Amino acid sequence: MVIVIVSWVILMLASPTNVASLAACSKCGNIEVPYPLSTNDNCGDSRYKVYCNNDILEFLSAQGFYYKILSVNPSANTFIISPPTIASDICYSSDLIVGGLKLDEKSPFNISTHNTVMLLNCSDNILLSPLNCSSNSLCRQFEEKVMEGNVCKNTLCCTFLKDSSITSHRIRARVGGCSAYTSVVDLNPGSSPLSWKYGIELQWLPTN
Repeated sequence: MVIVIVSWVILMLASPTNVASLAACSKCGNIEVPYPLSTNDNCGDSRYKVYCNNDILEFLSAQGFYYKILSVNPSANTFIISPPTIASDICYSSDLIVGGLKLDEKSPFNISTHNTVMLLNCSDNILLSPLNCSSNSLCRQFEEKVMEGNVCKNTLCCTFLKDSSITSHRIRARVGGCSAYTSVVDLNPGSSPLSWKYGIELQWLPTN
C-alpha cells in the first residue's frame, strides 16, 4: 500500500500540469521571461505576474498603470522598468494621474536600492525633507543636459538614493509635492547625464 501511494505522488509531481506551472514563460518580444515571472496561467508563478502586450513586456502597478520592462536579470532577481515620460510642454510625469509609482505591498516586488531618484517640479514643502535639493544636485544636470528634462528647468528639484528598506514600494508624484520624476540605475555621478541608465529597478523575492 505504501509503495502504491509513493508511486502516485511521483506521478503527480511529474504530470504535465505541475511541470508547466514551474516552467519559464516564452519570450515576450526580444525579452526572456524567466521563472518565476508569469505572463499566463500555464507558466511561471501567478504571484509574479507581468504582462506581454503586443510583444512588449510590461509591469502593472497597484494603481493600474503599465510600465514597460526594459530588461530582466534573473541571476539578481531584478528587472528594470521604464520611468514615466515627462510631458513636452509642462513638467508632469505621465503617471501623475495615479500619484506616481506604487507597488502592491503584498506582492513579491519592491523597489531596489540601486535607484537614484530625481524628483522634479517640486513645491517648497519638499525642502523640509532630508533630500539633496541644492543647486548642484544631480537632477540639475538632468534638466540641463537631457532634452526631456529641459521642460523642468527653473523649478525646484531634489535627488535621493533609494534606501535599503525591503518594503520600499513607492515613488510619489503629485501636484503640491513633486509633479514629475525620473530614475537612474547604478548612477555614476562622474559620467554624462546622456549616458546614464534611465529606469527603475525592481527586485522580486525568491519563491518559497
